[in-house]
Amino acid sequence: MFGLFFFILFTPGVSEFLCTSSDLEMSYTFCDSTAHSFTFNLTPCSIMNKSIWKTYLTWIPGNDITFLKIVFHVWFDGAEALHWKEVLCTGADDEYSVCGKLKGETIATEFDIKGARTKFPKGNYNVILQAFFDGSENNMVMCLNFTMTVKQDAF
Repeated sequence: MFGLFFFILFTPGVSEFLCTSSDLEMSYTFCDSTAHSFTFNLTPCSIMNKSIWKTYLTWIPGNDITFLKIVFHVWFDGAEALHWKEVLCTGADDEYSVCGKLKGETIATEFDIKGARTKFPKGNYNVILQAFFDGSENNMVMCLNFTMTVKQDAF
């Protein structure tokens, strides 16, 4: 039940299997055409465990990060379930460690995702994560498409 998934994303368009457990399967692909140097690791590979997921992220950005906006789109069994936008970096008094990093500089950070906050019903999820270097969402720096299959209800 306490699986680990880890991936290094370099090649656009290649689908990679990330993780499997008795209750969860995950895979990813890029949804942009840019090659990236990016790693992501999350433990455990389970949605049934109500503990905190430990997340580790390493990224070498292709541009200086003075402004960074992320957009999440989540679909559950083909219907949009969430559309969320957040500006992480504005260039002034930013709280996140990625803000102010320079092109080519390695970003290595860790953070927690509190799995107990969300109960995932059994089904198929698609999660699109887009990152932009501008507020107009025209200068996309990265796009990831995660596929998640929840094999059993978490309630």
